[in-house]
Amino acid sequence: MEIRYLGHATFELVDGDTRILIDPFLAPHNPKAPVTADEVDPTHIVVTHGHADHIGDTVAIAARTGASVTAIVEIAQELAADLPDGEVRELNLGGTDVFDWGWVKLVPAWHTSTTPKGTVNTAAGAVVHLNGTTIYHLGDTALFSDLQLVGRRHPIDVALMCIGGYYTMDRHDAVEAARLVGAGTIIPGHYDTFPPIETDAAAFKADVERETDTKVVVLAPGETHTT
Repeated sequence: MEIRYLGHATFELVDGDTRILIDPFLAPHNPKAPVTADEVDPTHIVVTHGHADHIGDTVAIAARTGASVTAIVEIAQELAADLPDGEVRELNLGGTDVFDWGWVKLVPAWHTSTTPKGTVNTAAGAVVHLNGTTIYHLGDTALFSDLQLVGRRHPIDVALMCIGGYYTMDRHDAVEAARLVGAGTIIPGHYDTFPPIETDAAAFKADVERETDTKVVVLAPGETHTT
């Protein structure tokens, strides 16, 4: 499976014909994104929460590609109105959406969330089990102790973890989050997009690998990690 980092908190998971796009915030709105919304072709989209830098280009991409969209119920209902001919699947925290390639489960994240249209909703993280590999996108979260429960229930192969601070946990709190999640590999995200969230990803990598058994892979936007 390939994990492509598209800048900010946007990741693409690809295995065979399955292409899952998480939090599609792309160029030109995302200054770090190497592609525009017209240059991706997902089969599935997962939205962790409603802020503009995460719900992003979901409607435009799904309308063009026919990708199914999975999101928490309030966001899903808003998106369904914008995608009357689309496949929008609504979950709540703890809910699991099953596909022929695996499943998507929404889990808690400590963060606020309101869509650009004003729909208030609950922020989530997303656990994606794709053809035997389990990926945990933490969404935009603060550090909190229940992060450890996700990996206890579903051992995590790769965690996609925010480290930028200011709007989410910073790289120092993320070291403790790495300890709690216990993933085999972490790929950091949600940093360096804008000045308030600039941070030192290399220092995060050094701290995590010194203090835990987890490997950290730092990707530049556009780069791919193969599991």
